[in-house]
Amino acid sequence: MYLADSRSTGSRGTEAVVPDTPPVRRPAAVPSTVLALGAVSLITDVSSEMVTAVLPLYVVAGLGLSPLGFGLLDGINNGVGALVRLAGGHLADRGGRRHKVVAGLGYGLSALCKPLLLLAHTLPVLSAVLAVDRTGKGLRTAPRDAMISLATEPAHRGRAFGVHRAMDTTGALLGPLVAFAVLRATVDGYDAVFAVSGCVAVLGVLVLVLFVPRRIDAPADAVRRPPPPEPVRPPQLREAIGLLRRPELRRLTVCAALLGLTTVSDSFLYLLLQREGNLPAHLFPLLPLGTAACFLLLAVPLGALADRVSRRRLFLAGHGVLVLGYGLVLSPWHGVPAVIAVLVLHGTFYAATDGVLAAATAAAVPARHQGAGQALVGTGQALARFACSLAFGAAWSLWGGRTALAVTAAALAVSAVVAVFVLRGTAETPTPDEVPA
Repeated sequence: MYLADSRSTGSRGTEAVVPDTPPVRRPAAVPSTVLALGAVSLITDVSSEMVTAVLPLYVVAGLGLSPLGFGLLDGINNGVGALVRLAGGHLADRGGRRHKVVAGLGYGLSALCKPLLLLAHTLPVLSAVLAVDRTGKGLRTAPRDAMISLATEPAHRGRAFGVHRAMDTTGALLGPLVAFAVLRATVDGYDAVFAVSGCVAVLGVLVLVLFVPRRIDAPADAVRRPPPPEPVRPPQLREAIGLLRRPELRRLTVCAALLGLTTVSDSFLYLLLQREGNLPAHLFPLLPLGTAACFLLLAVPLGALADRVSRRRLFLAGHGVLVLGYGLVLSPWHGVPAVIAVLVLHGTFYAATDGVLAAATAAAVPARHQGAGQALVGTGQALARFACSLAFGAAWSLWGGRTALAVTAAALAVSAVVAVFVLRGTAETPTPDEVPA
């Protein structure tokens, strides 16, 4: 079709003909890629939580390891996963944003480890298998969050991460229930749990391969910017480390690590809650389900709220809620209602911080460095929480659980106030795709 000559104004029947153009479709607030990644996380979490639910009993009762030894083993493996996260984020950013390849490698390693647990009858072999499993988790976390960031409009990232975390938490709810059902239905319960967990993990890898796109570009880039005329140079390791020169990312990393240093691990909190609330021992496995259920209900609405108000403010408010939860554990109010209230506050804390922190990080780094940026912040927080777990365990041994929690709660309150001043004045607008030299 042709445009009529604008100079032919004398002809009464001549009108300008506008060429047909397809209607512009606005990207969905929660793209299909995010839903596919949420399904992968849901299935994988069912597999992981099946093992997590029975592993302490298996190690302590079956292999004869002391609870203190198991705590140290679990802490070291978590530390390994946190360090590997840096490598996973950087590798995913290289080679044209190969986030899916690196994430797939991480999911595949974890899936491979589940059936290997059938052969782990000694502590060294079990330690090696768990280390590989944590390596897989460390490899996949940053690329997965980077894909969510790249696939979603900046204004909707809080909601997108909330949807993903809600789906992930659904798997965390189902995993222990499936594990206990398998234990009750089989003779060799532990081996059956590990075998079923391996099959479920393989299903998660298949969903990733079949339904997650190989390359993900930001929606804004696809509409506003034409593709580059020549290949873009892959990000270098020096540039990834140089991301910390950005004031927004540096302040966010410092605050995440500072607050992580004063955040008690879930296991210690549940143990204190069970003791202070005088709960029967057989109800202990239900405590994580209470936190997960509240997290599931609040992840999406709080993620959407973070998009409208401020992700950093909601992240800090979530830690304020956690301080209230610690105070409630230490209060003279006991019984089932008090336990439920603490679990609600604990789940609210996770809903207000987990995905919200990832969304805030996405706005502080360029698109081509999303993997490395997510890894830097996540690793800082994970290592800080690992250090807090070791320090809290030592404090519990020296002073007792109540005193250790009181000191930690006071330190968390002070850290939250400091974080308010550190984050004051930082912008939350999307960052241009450039890195300081």
